[in-house]
Amino acid sequence: MVLEDFIVYGFEWIDNFHFLHRPEELIGDCAWKCVSVAESRYKGLAGLGVGSYLLWLPPFVFPLELKTPHVGIMIWHVKQIVDGVSFLLLPIELHFLEFE
Repeated sequence: MVLEDFIVYGFEWIDNFHFLHRPEELIGDCAWKCVSVAESRYKGLAGLGVGSYLLWLPPFVFPLELKTPHVGIMIWHVKQIVDGVSFLLLPIELHFLEFE
């Protein structure tokens, strides 16, 4: 999927950054272009932190009916400064009660 088609979700709170990586660590030379697109998706959300991070989730954390790719899902993350809410940008719709 193209980043422009990813879905944005808000979540309170992701404060453990041990599992988040800078995009350039995981996607190399094209990171600057991807970061630019991802951050444009967050525009209009006030008080966002500086920088994007990536979080990988394995396919087994998603319900089977989502048909998640066998390699899992890469989620873009940015944290809102004003209240600590995390914003997530991902290629699939989440079917968890927290997001309904």
